[in-house]
Amino acid sequence: MLGFQYFKADPTVHVIQTSSGQIKRQGKGLSFFYYAPKTSLTAIPMSAKDVPFIFNLQTADYQHLRVQGQLSYRAADPQKLADMLNFTLNENGKEYISEDPTTLGDRVVRVAQGVIQEEIQTTTLRQALTRLKELDTRLKTALISSTPLQQLGITVIDAMLVALTPTPETAKALEAEARESILKDADDAIYDRRKSAVEQERTIKEAELQTEMTINNKQQEIAEAELDNQRTLTRKRAESRAEQMAADISAEETRKALVELAQTNKKIEADAEAYAIEIRAKAASSVPVEYVKAMAMASMDPQQLFAVAMDNFAVNANKIGSLHIGPDTLNSLLKDYNG
Repeated sequence: MLGFQYFKADPTVHVIQTSSGQIKRQGKGLSFFYYAPKTSLTAIPMSAKDVPFIFNLQTADYQHLRVQGQLSYRAADPQKLADMLNFTLNENGKEYISEDPTTLGDRVVRVAQGVIQEEIQTTTLRQALTRLKELDTRLKTALISSTPLQQLGITVIDAMLVALTPTPETAKALEAEARESILKDADDAIYDRRKSAVEQERTIKEAELQTEMTINNKQQEIAEAELDNQRTLTRKRAESRAEQMAADISAEETRKALVELAQTNKKIEADAEAYAIEIRAKAASSVPVEYVKAMAMASMDPQQLFAVAMDNFAVNANKIGSLHIGPDTLNSLLKDYNG
């Protein structure tokens, strides 16, 4: 009534009451009565605002790239913001008289767009698609230290890039190229696997050949050792036979010497015996035959004597008419013979 109004601000809204060009009061969450015809109210929200953004940029190789992201900001210095932009409410204190409060988010997004565009336009499409994390970090750092935002009294709390998307045609081309690259990598992997298998097979074959060569060398060494042993045994056997032959020759020579000596001895004995016989013969030739026979008969046994007698009878048979030998005599001779 009568031009007086009641105003109550939210706790997150900074209010500046100005009358006749002088600031009467300011602060967050104020409530008061004011005279509308002479009072100007400025209401600046202090709460954080989230603003999504999507814009198309061109890369260094003239390819279109869509950048999608989101940022959060708040009014850090409401006095600066009030000086730079119009946040004045109408006489009823319900609505803003300017579009500045509604376009504040666009101002922040344009600053972000300028930062990203500066990075994108110096890189190719392929490079940009692989720099999402790097661009995200660069965007945060640039917005936090942005001079235009600081002049407005705005602080960026956070900023992130959600996606970097090429045009559908370019995306298909990149997909085809990536697919071909993947297939090539798959073929290379198959080739590498086959090559590795061949190399492993070759390694196994070489190991088997090496093992076989080692076995052959060992067998050759064993055969050579056996030949050496056989040669040694043959040489030793030959030496043994030579030694045995030498011993046999020595024995034969000894036997020959013994035989020659025995023959010499026998010859000497025969000569001695012949000489003795010759001497006895000479001696016997001078002795009468009857004496010799008598001496011989003296050493004879009865059977021999009987034989000599029978020989004499046979010699003088023409002189003997008859000869009778009795059974007693024969029995005696046979008894002595058998006994």
